[in-house]
Amino acid sequence: MYYGRIDKPKPKDPFRRQILPNSADNATSNPHRLKLLLLIFTTILILASAISAAVLVTVRNKTGPAPTLLHSKPTVAMSRTCSRTRFTTLCLSSLHEFPGALSASDDDLVHISVNLTLQRFGKALYMASDISNLYMDTRIRSAYEDCLELLEESIDLLARSLTSVSHGAGKSNNHDVLTWLSAALTNQDTCTEGFADVNGNVKDQMTEKLRNLSELVSNCLAIFAAMNGDDDFSGVPIQNRRRRLMGSTDDAGTVVSAKDEDFAPFPKWLNRKERMLLDTPVSAIQADIIVSKDGNGTFKTIADAIKKVPQYSNRRIIIYVKAGRYEEDNLKIGRKKTNVMFIGDGKGKTVITGGKSVSQNLTTFHTASFAATGAGFIVRDITFENYAGPSKHQAVALRIGADHAVVYRCNIIGYQDTLYVHSQRQFYRECDIYGTVDFIFGNAAVVLQNCSIYARKPMDFQKNTITAQNRKDPNQNTGISIHACKIAAASDLEASKGSFPTYLGRPWKLYSRTVVMLSNLGDHIHPRGWLEWNATFALETLYYGEYMNYGPGAAVGQRVTWPGYRVITSVEEASKFTVAQFIFGSSWLPSTGVAFLAGLNT
Repeated sequence: MYYGRIDKPKPKDPFRRQILPNSADNATSNPHRLKLLLLIFTTILILASAISAAVLVTVRNKTGPAPTLLHSKPTVAMSRTCSRTRFTTLCLSSLHEFPGALSASDDDLVHISVNLTLQRFGKALYMASDISNLYMDTRIRSAYEDCLELLEESIDLLARSLTSVSHGAGKSNNHDVLTWLSAALTNQDTCTEGFADVNGNVKDQMTEKLRNLSELVSNCLAIFAAMNGDDDFSGVPIQNRRRRLMGSTDDAGTVVSAKDEDFAPFPKWLNRKERMLLDTPVSAIQADIIVSKDGNGTFKTIADAIKKVPQYSNRRIIIYVKAGRYEEDNLKIGRKKTNVMFIGDGKGKTVITGGKSVSQNLTTFHTASFAATGAGFIVRDITFENYAGPSKHQAVALRIGADHAVVYRCNIIGYQDTLYVHSQRQFYRECDIYGTVDFIFGNAAVVLQNCSIYARKPMDFQKNTITAQNRKDPNQNTGISIHACKIAAASDLEASKGSFPTYLGRPWKLYSRTVVMLSNLGDHIHPRGWLEWNATFALETLYYGEYMNYGPGAAVGQRVTWPGYRVITSVEEASKFTVAQFIFGSSWLPSTGVAFLAGLNT
C-alpha cells in the first residue's frame, strides 16, 4: 500500500542468486514438498469426486438420467443460480462443464459450485508447484512462495466449505462457510498482488495457472449467500434488511445475562478453561513448552518450540515465552498447528521482533516478524515489533490469518503496515497498536475492543492513516470494527501533530468496510475523518461509519460527504459491528477466557 510516489521505495537492483532445484533454502522446490503437493492434489480429487458422486446419486434419484452436456443449453436452475453472481458467463460455463449440473436443482448447484472450485484450486496448486525450479530473484521468489502457501490454505478452506454445504449448512454454520470462502478469495487476492509490481516469465506462468480462481470463489460466495439467506448487509445501509437472531442478546445487541454460560467478558468460542487461562498468572499455568533464552526452559528459541507443536491438535497447546528479546526468521504458526496459545511475561518484557521490509525485495506478506494461520490461535502478554522504520515502508510486526484468533494484552509496534489482519475471524482486546501509514490493514472480520491505537510521526510529507481495509467482494463478511478504543497521538507525534494529519482510514479495495464506535478520538484526527485512496475510487461502494464517538477528534460536522460514509444513528445498525453479530464471538470467544463486550454496552 502506497501513497503514490511519497511512500513507494526507490527501486533497487534485485539480489540475483541462482536457486537450484534442490537448494536447502528453496523449500518450494524440495522433492518432498513436490510429493506432498501431488498427494494434496490427489486427495482433493478423491474428496471432491466422492462428494460429487453423492450429489449426483441424489440428483439422478430425483430427476432420472442426467442429460448429456453436448450442445445442451443452461437449465433454468443454472441460469437462476448464475444470475446471482458477479461473473455470470464464467458461472454458466463452469457449471455446464461439470457432470450432473444439467440435472441439478438450485440447492445442488451450491455444492457443485464449491466442488468444481476446489478441484480448480487443486489443479492450480499442482501446476504452480511445477515451476519451482525456475530461476527467480528474491522478490519474485517471495511472491511465488506466498502463492503456494495461500493456495494450500485455500484448498483446506474450500474442502471444509464443501463438507459443510454437502451436509446441509444450517444457520449455525452459514457464517463459517462465508468466512472460509471469504478467506479463500482474500488469499487469492494476496497472491495476485504479490506479483503486481514485477514482470517476467514466472509472473506470466502464474497468471495463466491461476486464471479465474478469484472469480470462481466470488461466484461460490454469491451463490451460497443467496441460497442460504445470508443477511450480511454488504456495505450498504441496512434499515430494510433482516437482523441476525442472537439468542442471548436484546434488541440493542447487549447481553441480557451476565451468567458465565451466557457471557464471559469474551466471545463464546472460548471455553471456561481457556477463559481462565487468559487471566491466570503465569506462575499458575502448566505450559506444554517453555522458551527461555538463558536455557532454563524446554527450548532457547521460539522456532524450536513451534516445531515441537503437534499438528491438528484438538487440545490447547500452551507455549510460555519467558521475558527476553527474540529475533528469529520466519516465525509462523502454520495452518496445521491448531489451538496454540502463546503466553509471555507482559508487554515490553517478552518481545518478538524483526526488521524485514519491502525494501529488501520481499512482499508485504513476507515481512511479518510473527505470523499465525492455525485456527484457534491465542496470544497474551507479548510485544510484537517491526523496527524497520518509516523509511523502509511496508514492514509488518504481526500477521494473523487464523480463524477464531484472540490477541490479548499485547503491544503491536511498527510504522507502515504494523498489524496485518489478513483473513478469517479475529478479536483484539486491551492491545496497544502503534503505526503510521495503513497500520491496521487486511480483510479479516475483526473487532478491536478496549485497545489503544497510537499514530506515530511518519516521514516528511506523509499522512497517517489508521486503517486500510481491503474487502474486494460485496459478499465477503469482512471488515474492521474499532469498538470502545482510545485513538491517540504517540509521544513522537504529539509535538508536531499539526504537520502530520491523521485519518481513520482509506479504502484499499472497492468494498472497504470500517467502523469506529464508542471510541475516544484525539485532536490529531483530521476534521474530514477519512482519506481517499485515489481520487473517487470506492467512494460509492465502501462502508465507513462512526457511532457515538467522543473526544476532541470525534466531531462529525466537517466529515467527508462520500456516498459510502455515514454517521450511524441507529442502535440496530451499530450492533451489526459488535462481537456478537459481526464475528459471532458469543459462540467462540468465551472458551478463550478473554473478556469482551458482546453488544454495544454491558
